[in-house]
Amino acid sequence: MATLNSLLSDIRACRLCDAHLPEGPRPVVVVNGAARVLIIGQAPGRKVHQSGVPWDDPSGDRLRDWMQLDRASFYGDPRLSIMPMGFCYPGAGRSGDLPPRPECAATWHEPLWQEMPHLELVLLIGQYAQRHYAEKLGVGTPTGTLTERLRAQPTDSLGFCLPHPSPRNIRWFKSNLWFERDTLPALRARLTQVFS
Repeated sequence: MATLNSLLSDIRACRLCDAHLPEGPRPVVVVNGAARVLIIGQAPGRKVHQSGVPWDDPSGDRLRDWMQLDRASFYGDPRLSIMPMGFCYPGAGRSGDLPPRPECAATWHEPLWQEMPHLELVLLIGQYAQRHYAEKLGVGTPTGTLTERLRAQPTDSLGFCLPHPSPRNIRWFKSNLWFERDTLPALRARLTQVFS
């Protein structure tokens, strides 16, 4: 635990990409050594940057609904960790937030993985997490579309791909009703199995 606490302290003090962050660094990551489920998203949005609480926005509301977890369970269960591809808000782009900074995954992910030896399920949320980890975690290759990746993924591997739950993706959800019909029940079954 001392190693993990020291590592998280180093992450909170990280200034690697300070010059590229319009609102300055504020790393948002929650890692527990007892974690069985790890959520890897892209990067905090502006609201999460302000609160310092991961998934504290409408995307988080939808993600918790998908996982059938209330806020207390989502934030208080030590069996759940949250490690985005980029730990700080990257700033706004033309059509949403900028991509996560690459320094976080390159610098911090591997040491954090080492502190979570009990993982049974890793949720890869959105294209950045999937491009980086899909092949490594046995859920396909980083190529192809999100839809192709989700439809073809096995539901019993360590990794589990999900679209980003952002309100910006409403059109995708409405065009892909199989996701709610097929993928969400498989996700919930896995979570029940892991948390039981």
